[in-house]
Amino acid sequence: MASALVVFATITGNNEDVADIVTEALEDLNIDVEETEITQADAEDFEDVDICVVCPYTYDEGALPEEGLDFYEDLQELDLSGKFFGVAGSGDTFYLDDYNVSVDKFAAAFEKAGAKSGTEKVKIDLDPDSDDIKTLNAFAADLVKAATDK
Repeated sequence: MASALVVFATITGNNEDVADIVTEALEDLNIDVEETEITQADAEDFEDVDICVVCPYTYDEGALPEEGLDFYEDLQELDLSGKFFGVAGSGDTFYLDDYNVSVDKFAAAFEKAGAKSGTEKVKIDLDPDSDDIKTLNAFAADLVKAATDK
């Protein structure tokens, strides 16, 4: 059975909601999944799973979650060859060019670590609505397909 780790960082609770939706979708697809808050995880934990997911928030003018900076730095030093990743985050379109840039930064960190993208990045405005839930379910399904077709 394929396994997954979903790591989230949140201030408002929206990214925990995103992580919960992704986790539930992965469980529904028979994936052994663990979900954890970023301060409770080590980037190395991704070495033990097939599917790696981060749900980060973007702070202020494009800043990464402060509590996740070490995690982000460590992630780039890993060898995640053979792993598949997805990044989905909630943000606020109020920030225009800085909207959800942490999603892009974490995707680049996974690529630097040698992981393969298993799906498109997902950027959600504020709290996930019913359309976002459908998008996140498809995000999870794409990841499972990538990891099980390898």
